[in-house]
Amino acid sequence: MKVLMINGSPRINGNTSIALKEMEQIFLQEGIESEIVQIGNKDIRGCIACASCKERGRCVFDDEINQLAPKFEAADGLVIASPVYYASANATLIACLDRLFYSTPFDKSMKVGASVAVARRGGCSATFDELNKYFTISGMPVASSQYWNSVHGRGAGEAAQDAEGLQTMRVLARNMSFLMKSIALGKEQFGLPEKEDHVFTHFIR
Repeated sequence: MKVLMINGSPRINGNTSIALKEMEQIFLQEGIESEIVQIGNKDIRGCIACASCKERGRCVFDDEINQLAPKFEAADGLVIASPVYYASANATLIACLDRLFYSTPFDKSMKVGASVAVARRGGCSATFDELNKYFTISGMPVASSQYWNSVHGRGAGEAAQDAEGLQTMRVLARNMSFLMKSIALGKEQFGLPEKEDHVFTHFIR
């Protein structure tokens, strides 16, 4: 089994990395392959709603998004982690996720999602909610932990001192591992839930 972990921080080996590496250790113990991809330091533009991806099957801007897409498709789970900026996720990460989720035509349902927010003090809950919306619009079950998935630290390396936050990461990784394995067994015995043709409506019809 595979988990793709997207680090939205621009800082190499920063506090967000500490949170993800805590999860990575548990995935290794659980026999699950994981890969951390850092995109917060990349030059990633936002979606321009050109809809070219509907014809191409990939984003018109050929950058890290198109490199992430096959990794996301092959993964059983996706972890999205971000530092908190103004009670929100890093703008680069949001640009990445908007394009990654919209431009990829493959079925994301029953891939397990987990979001992680890292902050000095406040804004983690708002960021956590913001990131989870990518999963819930895509039919992806959301893994939970013993607390909202957040770690605290301001200066470089301070997250390593947040004992509760790091425990929350370990519990999250174990719960995510259990959920992915359970879904894999469920697919073998029951298959995936029946799908209906998507009905699109808006407020004037």
